[in-house]
Amino acid sequence: MAQPLKDMINAQSVATLADGIAAARAAFPRDRFVATALDGLEGLELKSRVRHVARALHTTLDLPFPEAAPVLREAAAHVRLDMWSGWPATDYIAEYGVAHLDEAMATIAVITPYATGEFAVRPYLDRYRETALATMRGWADSDDEHLRRLASEGTRPRLPWGTRVRWLMDATGPTLPILDHLRDDPSEYVRRSVANHVNDIAKDDPATAVALLARWQVAGGTHTDRVLRHAVRGLLRTGHPEALTLVGAAHGTGRVDALTADPTVAVGDRLPFKVTVRADAPGALVLRYAVVRDGSRRVFHLGERLAEAEGDTFTLAKAHSFRPVTTRTEPPGPRTLEIIVNGEPRATAAFTLTP
Repeated sequence: MAQPLKDMINAQSVATLADGIAAARAAFPRDRFVATALDGLEGLELKSRVRHVARALHTTLDLPFPEAAPVLREAAAHVRLDMWSGWPATDYIAEYGVAHLDEAMATIAVITPYATGEFAVRPYLDRYRETALATMRGWADSDDEHLRRLASEGTRPRLPWGTRVRWLMDATGPTLPILDHLRDDPSEYVRRSVANHVNDIAKDDPATAVALLARWQVAGGTHTDRVLRHAVRGLLRTGHPEALTLVGAAHGTGRVDALTADPTVAVGDRLPFKVTVRADAPGALVLRYAVVRDGSRRVFHLGERLAEAEGDTFTLAKAHSFRPVTTRTEPPGPRTLEIIVNGEPRATAAFTLTP
């Protein structure tokens, strides 16, 4: 079984951060910081652990932020920080540096190649909208791919685990120059963030997302098609007609010739099913499936196929997992499997999820 992420914030990660700060500031009480950070850590979940270590750092470093910031920057040069040892340092910046924009953003820029700072920039975007955004636009020109990615990732409207910055959700236009600049970046790490950012925009403002992607499609680029397809995935899941057009699919075309699925599946097992689809015309077939029960309809990727002629058929097999996960419970009971072709449901099969 994989190690829980919360356990990555541990004695070793705390010691690494402690060693870096002690190397940068001789007066730093390293052992007291470690003891304070580890006291009570075991019973906490991931983000609470990060915040706990950050507060221990604040207590033991005991410096005004403008004096603490250069210590953190120098610490990164003395030890090999990583996500787990460096995250509390960026959290410290997010909590204690908000009154000092320039020092904070400069420190985030130094640490982010080791421990990405997308969570730390959120309070600054919220409080210093234009100034913080201007700094991040500058990061989009950096030679460092981590900083370029941070320019996109830190400004995502719906950044997972990040605090919400309301204006990013209400006004997508200010971040578009960053995305335009990075859409064909040589780094896949950066391009994936750009695609995720556009997918976020599409949840609140589909028209803006579609228009942006259509413009990129016309402009072209080495990586444009891959970025577009990743960015448009949420809209394809909803059957958005203009999003389907972007990937060469005509909304509502295509049919299902056959669908077979097991009538029962137990919690913890997989539901195997097989579907044969037929093209109404040459072009793309974008295939999704939904699992439907009372009060819930969840849509999943099934596949994409390219028909060269009307009548081309394709058979796909899939096994949907009902393995329990911590973020979702699946109560036993009746279900419907729904096959979606180019945005429209085309066939269903009933089955029962058993205990």
